[in-house]
Amino acid sequence: MPLPALKDSYPAGVNVVTLGATRDQGGTRSIVHQIGGAKTLPFMDSDGAVGHKVLIAMDVLDAAPEGWPDVLKEAYGGVLGDPAAWAKKCVEEFGADLICVKLDGIDPDGANRSADDAVAAVRAVLGAVGVPLIVWGCGIDAKDNEVLPKVSGATKGERILIGCAKQDNYKRLVASCIADGHNLINLAPLDINIAKQVNTLVTEMELPADRIVMFQTSGALGYGIEYAYSIQERQRLAALGGDKMMMMPVICDVGYEAWRAKEARIPDAEAPEWGAQAQRGPMWEAATAIALAQAGCDILRMRHPRAVAAVKKALKGLQG
Repeated sequence: MPLPALKDSYPAGVNVVTLGATRDQGGTRSIVHQIGGAKTLPFMDSDGAVGHKVLIAMDVLDAAPEGWPDVLKEAYGGVLGDPAAWAKKCVEEFGADLICVKLDGIDPDGANRSADDAVAAVRAVLGAVGVPLIVWGCGIDAKDNEVLPKVSGATKGERILIGCAKQDNYKRLVASCIADGHNLINLAPLDINIAKQVNTLVTEMELPADRIVMFQTSGALGYGIEYAYSIQERQRLAALGGDKMMMMPVICDVGYEAWRAKEARIPDAEAPEWGAQAQRGPMWEAATAIALAQAGCDILRMRHPRAVAAVKKALKGLQG
């Protein structure tokens, strides 16, 4: 007589976060996505509900990117200076589930664009595509505190995902998300205790836990991916075990991390023994993304369309 299949079961799970709002919900999106909801480890559908599918967000910068390798820029043709056309290409040609508008142009050490410029870029992308949006600041706290609340107010009702709130810089962003009905990304290093602390601080300001997404900085393939994997996996196990401050879904910045790795970034002439950059670059990004998805990431921020296509194919197999 065959033994029964062994199954793992858990008392809790990952929160469900809703991204975007249709017209009857107060927004303008043609589609709404949900993330989270898993009651088991990633892709272990034999053990229970695996939740909503992993989503791919493609980056769209508010200013033409500087420092991107040619093989990455060439994949987009001539749209990199036009956020609306760029976003449209990502959705209609490359199949992006979400668009992440990265506000590099507001960086005071760069173009130092104004809040009005940022609002105009975000509105242009909203008008060009129907998928939900992520809006990501430049990472300079003072400038993000100036710009992101204005973007939040200008997009009220769209239920966008805004980032990032940090342990020492969260109050203005939390207040904006509460006032305007948006979701918030909480940023922490790869440290579970700090991540829990940021989540606790934000929820104490009465932003509901089901409007929070976690982001822990992570490395690419070959640059600490195994440590990032282990932290993400521990977070998922903590959520399944009932830790309310670990139940938030997770977003990973795959494209940025992968394309700053020398194995993806260095051109053919400098490392001919590594093979063609046009292949190894997207492969590096795809391998990083698939590893993080298997660790428990719910949204993958990506850049190269070939990497996106490879990851979509892999996820389709993993998700049945």
